[in-house]
Amino acid sequence: MTKEFLAAHKVDFEYIDVDLLNGEERTKVLREVYRLTQGYSFPVIVIGGTVIVGFNKERLKQELNLT
Repeated sequence: MTKEFLAAHKVDFEYIDVDLLNGEERTKVLREVYRLTQGYSFPVIVIGGTVIVGFNKERLKQELNLT
């Protein structure tokens, strides 16, 4: 849902499908997710210095100045 929401609002974004990672690459990403969120819930959206955990349409609109 998050990718679709961002694409529908023509927001450029990068993403990592953690489920498709293996080995050290996966471990590295999971460590970063934990560092940012103190947990392993997904998605994790980083906008500037703001971290949003889970799909939260209203919060995304607010952080991205969308109407």
